[in-house]
Order: sequence, then structure tokens, then C-alpha cells
Amino acid sequence: MIYNEWMFGHVTRIYYSVFLILALICLLTGMTAQAASGSNVPKISVEELKANLGNPDLIIIDVRIERDWKASALKIPGAVWEDFLEADAWVKKYPKEKTIVLYCD
Repeated sequence: MIYNEWMFGHVTRIYYSVFLILALICLLTGMTAQAASGSNVPKISVEELKANLGNPDLIIIDVRIERDWKASALKIPGAVWEDFLEADAWVKKYPKEKTIVLYCD
């Protein structure tokens, strides 16, 4: 009986911990998406992007998780992959006068 009570309490704590972690991830993701959707961040439509493929003034950066990027058969021609977690390390290597499109989905 004591073992069952201990196990129930242990499993409950695990579920609670997982719930808190998922809630934190959702909160942080929502905050990031909200910040990125600000009015000062220009957006480009799929049609506009397709029309500009091959333009030397356009840089397309795929910032999907590396595992997803490697596993995907769908990649935008000419796009380069960069680790979004290391943005501080690579952001300065791209010229500011170019149009930079970040792709994540």
C-alpha cells in the first residue's frame, strides 16, 4: 500500500513537472512570436519571395531546428541554414543593405 501511494505521488510530481515545462515553453514561444510580429518587422508573402528568388540582394536564412532542416526534403533554393540559437554569432556576417528573409516553417 505504501509503495502504491509513493508511486502515485511520484508520477503526479512528474506529470506536474512536465506540465510546468510545457507551460513555460508555450509562454516563451508566445512571447517570442509576439515580439517578432511587431509592426516594425516587415513581412514578405510567398509570392513576393518566389518572385525574388535569385535576386543577389536577397538572402534567405533557414532557421529551423537543424534536425528538422536536415530531415526535410523541402528547402528554399538558395537558402542557407543558420542556428537560431546562435544568431548573435552569425547575424553580423550578413550585409545590412541586403534584404534578409528568415524562414522557420
